[in-house]
Amino acid sequence: MTTERGNGRLRRSAHTRSTKRPASGAQATQASRAARQRVIRELVSRRPFESQAELVRELTARGLMVTQATVSRDIAELGLVKVTRGGRHVYVSPEDLAPRPVVDDRLRRILADTPVTVGRSGLILVLSSSPGTANSIAQGIDESSLHDQEGTLAGDNTLLVLFADEERLERWLRRFREMQGLSRPGPEGPNVSLRAPGKDRAVGNERATAQEADR
Repeated sequence: MTTERGNGRLRRSAHTRSTKRPASGAQATQASRAARQRVIRELVSRRPFESQAELVRELTARGLMVTQATVSRDIAELGLVKVTRGGRHVYVSPEDLAPRPVVDDRLRRILADTPVTVGRSGLILVLSSSPGTANSIAQGIDESSLHDQEGTLAGDNTLLVLFADEERLERWLRRFREMQGLSRPGPEGPNVSLRAPGKDRAVGNERATAQEADR
């Protein structure tokens, strides 16, 4: 704080000193390069790029002013390689080249430890099991090589598996029963038509009421 005297008046002024230091040139360059390379990795994962010039144009359109030499260095540092896809030579990241393992072991273990019965209603298979197991079965299915289903919907002990057509449903069911260790559908197999819980009881009550009314 400084004190000045002028025109018979005492003035005080406070000066604050900024403690924030600007980033050095090297730090700014490093941050800019990391951000640019994140964008490049995102771009090649979403659409095919056949040349460095295409990447330069796309980056420029996004407000990143780069040269082809800069993009070439980024490609080398990211480990991007060219592969043939759809008759085109395009850049891909190493992650996209790594084969994704098909994991059926977890689902097989779940089915070995948990009894699951299968029913059917139209193009929906209804898997019933012990309380609290539906979500783990659904996750095991999602992580497995079973891909014919449109989706799954899990409750507590019941899991719905949805299909687009009959062929996919039957193919999926055959493979599911193989994982269960069943070569043939059981009595609760694909030809079973499901009824809502309590429906048979309600029908019986209606018949009994009708008989009493006739007396």
